[in-house]
Amino acid sequence: MLRSVAAIVLDGIAPFELGVVCEVFGIDRSDTGGPSFEFTACTPRPGVPIRTKLGMELMIHDGLETTGSADLVVLPAYGDDRDLPVEVLEALQRAHARGAWILSVCSGAFGLGRAGLLDGRRCTTHWMYADRLAAAFPRAEVDPAVLYVEDGGVVTSAGTAAGIDACLHLVRRELGAVAAAAVARRMVVPPHRDGGQAQYIDYPVPPGDGGELAPVLAWIEDNLDAEITVPSLARRARMSERTFARRFRAETGTTPAGWTARQRLLRAQELLERTELPVEEIARRAGFGGAPALRHHFARTLGTSPLAYRRTFAFLP
Repeated sequence: MLRSVAAIVLDGIAPFELGVVCEVFGIDRSDTGGPSFEFTACTPRPGVPIRTKLGMELMIHDGLETTGSADLVVLPAYGDDRDLPVEVLEALQRAHARGAWILSVCSGAFGLGRAGLLDGRRCTTHWMYADRLAAAFPRAEVDPAVLYVEDGGVVTSAGTAAGIDACLHLVRRELGAVAAAAVARRMVVPPHRDGGQAQYIDYPVPPGDGGELAPVLAWIEDNLDAEITVPSLARRARMSERTFARRFRAETGTTPAGWTARQRLLRAQELLERTELPVEEIARRAGFGGAPALRHHFARTLGTSPLAYRRTFAFLP
């Protein structure tokens, strides 16, 4: 059972990511029916000021020996471009070997990789760093589309608030849904979020740079609710279908169908965020025909549903 938690604090640590761990595991919530953990922040050089990512300094008084008995050892984001002290790597390895949970928040996954704890495991990190993590640790299976991953006693989480999701997952996993809900209620966050970080990734769609197909691309954007086919677009561009398909990929980096589908999804996202239109009407205006097709594209691309997306991102005046 999860009773004790040790968070490793290093130079360059991200204050929010550390704060997430402190908030979930460092506060006694027994007065409102929640759990209480024995929580310790530790560092390789206790008593020496630690400079955070934002420039402020922290003073940690406990050393890495606290990781020797902790049920959970956490490595918050500290930056991904430097090696860790050998004693930190060894502390992580020993903790995992004796059966303790290991958790990273955001780019803390790089530290777990350096300790060899991601080899042969599925894992994640912030979507901006996922390619770098995969390149640095080719034996790891990096999934950039999820909020967190549990694999073999190792939990890795995506950026920032996804650390909350991962921490609550461990509370739920070890102590049950009631305990996780009690922590979440005090933090005023959902005990479990649908979907993955794909909802938050910026997918740039090449606009065509005002090239030869710019008028066709503009027409597509203005007519997403129309039937759009390669033959009709080729005729509009006054090209053969084969030439049009080749030019389209050269200018946009994708196929006409792929570009149109992404534009339709963007339109649906915008309508969900900015209007109170029903999902069926949004699906029609975005060119998906009906709500089932819209839900299919949301699940496949964003890992969530239109209604869940609206609950998260709606911004109505």
